[in-house]
Amino acid sequence: MTIRIFRNARIHTGDPARPTVQALAVDGETIVAAGGEAEVRAAVGAGAELVDLVGEAVIPGLYDAHIHTANYARGLSEVDLRDAGSLEEALARVAAHAVRLAPGAWLFGGRWNSNLWDRPVQPDRHALDSVCPDRPVALPSVDGHTVWANSQALRMVGVDRTTPDPVGGRIVRDEHGEPTGILRESASYPLRALMTAGDLSTELRAAQEELLALGLTSVHDIDGEDCRAAYLELYGAGELKLRVHKAIPVAHLEAAIEEGRHTGQGDDWFRTGPVKLYSDGALGSHTCHMSEPFAGDAGNHGMAVTPYDDLEKLIRTAAAAGIAVATHAIGDRANHLVVNAYEAVGSSPGLRHRIEHAQHMRRADITRMARLGVVASMQPVHCTSDIDLVSSLLAGQDLASYAWRTMLNEGVPLAFGSDAPVEHPNPFAALHAAVTRTRPDGTPAGGWQPEQRLNIGEALLAHTVGSAYAAGEEGRKGLLTPGRLADLIAVDTDPFTAEPESIQHTEVLTTVVGGEVRWQRS
Repeated sequence: MTIRIFRNARIHTGDPARPTVQALAVDGETIVAAGGEAEVRAAVGAGAELVDLVGEAVIPGLYDAHIHTANYARGLSEVDLRDAGSLEEALARVAAHAVRLAPGAWLFGGRWNSNLWDRPVQPDRHALDSVCPDRPVALPSVDGHTVWANSQALRMVGVDRTTPDPVGGRIVRDEHGEPTGILRESASYPLRALMTAGDLSTELRAAQEELLALGLTSVHDIDGEDCRAAYLELYGAGELKLRVHKAIPVAHLEAAIEEGRHTGQGDDWFRTGPVKLYSDGALGSHTCHMSEPFAGDAGNHGMAVTPYDDLEKLIRTAAAAGIAVATHAIGDRANHLVVNAYEAVGSSPGLRHRIEHAQHMRRADITRMARLGVVASMQPVHCTSDIDLVSSLLAGQDLASYAWRTMLNEGVPLAFGSDAPVEHPNPFAALHAAVTRTRPDGTPAGGWQPEQRLNIGEALLAHTVGSAYAAGEEGRKGLLTPGRLADLIAVDTDPFTAEPESIQHTEVLTTVVGGEVRWQRS
C-alpha cells in the first residue's frame, strides 16, 4: 500500500502537545507520522508519494454531529422558500416550481419561515390552493416541525374536520373547526412519509460532493431507514466518500434490536449510531416545551411530543440493547425531562447519551448533564438565526440559551453540527457563530449574550473531536495524530490567525478522507 506524505502546509493537529506540524505521513487510511517534513520522511523511509497541500492552513476534517442528509439531498432539487420575504413571494416560487413537475405530481420542499415574512402570519391551505389547485403540496417549515399543506394533500392523507389530533401533534383548525393546512409535530407524519420521491442513492451521491466541498469528512445522519439503505448501497458500490454514523429512527427501534444492531457496529466508513427520540418541538413553531408560556401566546407552553413515561421506557429499551440515545429537546421543560429520564435509567456503560439542540436550559440541568456525562449536540447557527425569536418569545425568562461557554465550564461534552437543511451545512458558518455570536452581517455588535462565546480552538474541537466523542470515535477521528484516520482539509483562511468575522467566508481547497483526495477546488 502506498505511503503518502502530505506536506508544504501549516497543519493544525488539534493536539495540545503538538498543535502545529509541517507534514503528515499516511499509510493507507491512517496517519503514521506527524512533524517536520524531514522528520516525517525519515520515519517512513524512501519511496513515499509526496502530496503538496496548497492553502493557508490544514485542519482536521470537520464532523457534523447532526445533519439530515437525505432531506438535504432531496432539497437540492425541491422548491426552496428559505429566504422568501412574504407569503406572496413564497407562493410565486411554489407556482414557478410547479410548472416543472409532471401533472398531478406531489410538490415538496419548503423551509419557509413565516416569522420573517413582512406580515408574520401562519399561511393556510387556501393560499396554496390558489397556485396549486390540481396537485398535492406539502411544505415543511424551516425548523421542520410544521408542515403547510394544500387541500388536496390533506384529502390524500385523510385529514378533515373529524380527524382527531394525534398524540404529540396538532391539526390547526379555523373558527369553524376545519383544518387550516398547518400540521404540527406528529400530525405531519403521514405527509412526511410521502416525501421520499426520487432515487435517494443518486441524490446522496450528489449531496456528498456538496458536503465534501464544505470540508465535512464525517456526518451523524439523523434521517430514516431509506437513507441507511441508500448509504449502504453507495458503500457496497465503493462510492461512499465521507464517513457516516447512522442514527436509528424511533419507529424502527424494535426492528433494529431484533436485527441485532447496536451503537458503534460497523467500520470507519459506516457505523450504527444512536436511536433518535423527540421530547418536544421547535421555538419557531411555538411547540418547544417550556416551563413558562411564550410571550404574547398566553397558555401555550409548547408540547411534549413523547410523554415522559414513554420517553423513559424507550431509553431503557435502547440502552439495554446497547443502543445510545439522542433526544431532541429545545425548551427548558423538555430538557429538564430528558435529563430526568437519563438520570432515572442510570449508567449505560459504553454508551454516550445525547441531547440534540439543548437550546434553552435551566442552569441546574446543565450541571446535571455534566455529572451524568450527557453530550450536548448543538448547532451554533441556530443561535444567530433565532436571536429575534428568543428575544420576543422567551422575554423575561431566566434561561441559559445556546450556553456553550457555560456547558464547557461545567464539563458538558460539546458536539457541533448544522441540522441541515434547517440551516446550511457550511461548518464555517457554525464556527463563526460560535466565536462571535453574531449574524453573518455582524449584528448585534459585540455578539448576542457574548459571555457564551467560544474561542476558535474550542469551537473547532467541538466540530471535530467533540462530534467524534459523541459517537465513541475519538480514538479514530478529530485529531491529526499518528494512529488516527487521515481525514483533513486545506483551507484558504487560517482560522487561528484570521479575524473572527472572516471565518464564515473560508473556502475549502482540498478535502482528504482516508488519505485520498476526495474533493478539490478547480
